[in-house]
Amino acid sequence: MPQFLAFGEIMLRLSPPGRELLLQTPRLDVWVAGAEANVATQLARLGHDVGFASRVPANDLGHAAVATLRGHGVDVRHIQSGGERMGLYFVTSGAGMRATEVVYDRAWSSFAEAPAQAWDWDAILTGVDRLHLSGITPALGPVPAESAVAAAEAAAARGIAVSFDGNWRGKLWARWDADPRAILTRIVAHADLMFGNHRDVALLLGRDDFAGAEGLRGEDRRRAAAEAAFDAFPNLRTIASTARVVEHVDLNRLSARIDTREGVAQTDEVVLAGIVDRIGGGDAFAAGVLHGLRTGQDSTGAARTGLALAALKHSLPGDAALFRQADIDVFLEGGLDVRR
Repeated sequence: MPQFLAFGEIMLRLSPPGRELLLQTPRLDVWVAGAEANVATQLARLGHDVGFASRVPANDLGHAAVATLRGHGVDVRHIQSGGERMGLYFVTSGAGMRATEVVYDRAWSSFAEAPAQAWDWDAILTGVDRLHLSGITPALGPVPAESAVAAAEAAAARGIAVSFDGNWRGKLWARWDADPRAILTRIVAHADLMFGNHRDVALLLGRDDFAGAEGLRGEDRRRAAAEAAFDAFPNLRTIASTARVVEHVDLNRLSARIDTREGVAQTDEVVLAGIVDRIGGGDAFAAGVLHGLRTGQDSTGAARTGLALAALKHSLPGDAALFRQADIDVFLEGGLDVRR
C-alpha cells in the first residue's frame, strides 16, 4: 500500500490540569505532541499506512513517545535515537476572556540538533507516495531548515507528492537569524498541496495583503491570494485553509475551504461551543483533507472532512485527534445525541 510519511519533531506537551495557570498547583498533564506527529497519528487512526521520521533521545521520554505513536498504528522504523533531550512545550489553557498561552522549551532538542546528513532519504522515502512537512521544522534553526528543504527536494526528485502546512511560529523563527520567506519558498516550490491562508501566502510572496485596488475583502481576498500563489508556484495545485472567528475561548466559529486552480469549495460555518482544547485543530484539519483526497473525495468532500476532524479535535484534550471514520460520519450527519 502506498504510504504517507510525515517528517518533523515529536515532543512532549505539558499542561496544568483543567483551566489552571502554569504551576498553580504542582501537577502537569503530559501528552505526546508535535504537528507532524499529530497528522500521522490521525491518518493512522483512519486506517492509512503512515510512517513518521524523526529523532528522539534514547531515554524513557523518547521511548514513551515512540511507543505512543506505534500504539496508534504509525510506522516508527525511521524514528532515530540520539541527542540529549526531548523537545517540550507548555500549554496553559485559556478560559472566558483569558487566551491560551504557549511556552516553548525545545532549543537544542534531539531533533533540532540532528545533522542534515542524518537522514537517508533513499531509505526513508522507499514506498512513500506523499511526504507531509510543516513550517515548524525549518523554524527550529538553520540545520532543521536545511533538513526540511532536503526532504522536499528528495521527494520531488523521486516523483513523490509533497504537502506543506505553513504552521507559522513567530516565537521559533525569532530565536535565530532566519529568512523565513527564502526558506519556505524553497519547500513550497515542491508542494502540490499547501495548508495555509492568505496571510501565509502574503509571507511567501512578500506582500502586505491581498486587498487590491478594489478593496477586496473576505472570500475575494482569499481567492486572490490563492491565485497569486498558483501563479508563483507552478507545482501547487491545491490550497486548503480554515477561517476562525473567536467570540471567546469557549466559543468559536470555524469554516473551511479548498482552493484549486479550477475553483473553490467552501463549507458552511460550524459553531464550536464548550471547547475543551483547540491546540492541534489545524493538524486534524490537515489529516482530514489528506484522508478525504486519498479516499477519492472531491474538494467539497475533503473540505467537509477536514472541518469535521478539526471541529471534533476541539472536544478532546491533548495534541492529537484520535477519531475514526464513524466519528466523522456522525458529525457530518449532525448526530449530537448519545450514541447507544
